[in-house]
Amino acid sequence: MTREFQHLRFQIDDRVARITFMRPPLNIFNIAMMGEIGDALNDCARASGLSAIVFDAAPDTRAFSAGVAVEEHVPETVFQMLDSFHSIFRLLAQISKPVIAVVDGPALGGGCELVAACDIVIASEQARFGQPEIKLGVFPPVAAILLPRIIGEKRARELILTGDMIDAEEALRLGLVSHVTTSAELEQKTQSVLGKLRELSASSLGLTRAALELGQHQNFESALAAVENLYLHELMKTEDANEGVRAFMEKRKPEWRNKK
Repeated sequence: MTREFQHLRFQIDDRVARITFMRPPLNIFNIAMMGEIGDALNDCARASGLSAIVFDAAPDTRAFSAGVAVEEHVPETVFQMLDSFHSIFRLLAQISKPVIAVVDGPALGGGCELVAACDIVIASEQARFGQPEIKLGVFPPVAAILLPRIIGEKRARELILTGDMIDAEEALRLGLVSHVTTSAELEQKTQSVLGKLRELSASSLGLTRAALELGQHQNFESALAAVENLYLHELMKTEDANEGVRAFMEKRKPEWRNKK
């Protein structure tokens, strides 16, 4: 089964669903593309016997994803933007199937958050990861929940508060990435991991992933709802959050007011 969307390709083959980002050059997630990802995940939910879901990027793009479209952070669309983005993570939690990210290039902002939500991450040596949202005067809601759980409280706080980027080896050391290989061997490693999952019971894999979700310190849905409320009803009402977004779109340095 193969389904072509405007911004991605969706394929199910041999019990594996593959969602390939195809919005060059950097696979920026706009509302339309995020809706397509949601549609593909809903197809995954209806498919029986899936062993895994794979996220990757088309060869003619330069990033796994450089994040969510900044121009949609404006007051007119920010509610729809955040709902479209967070719906992806809610669906991933509900589907309860192993999820793999294959990263051959930058995964920044929302792209890094999607990587954090995956169970297994296979990265090339040229992969880069980071949450640069603070440089625009905003914060990454999903990363604020997931990164401390994955890489540890102190390092997560530093990365989110500074907007620094890390390479694949550092991401591997921190536990954000599962495997690092060359770009040429990336697909071979991916097929090796998928081969192990295909040998296992799809229903048992799903229930095991559900058990892992239950084992988190706080229910993801409850945590996301609370952080989402903070983002939309407090952060996005500040002068600096709107100034940071405007400055990015106008290609200038932001002039912070430093007040709520």
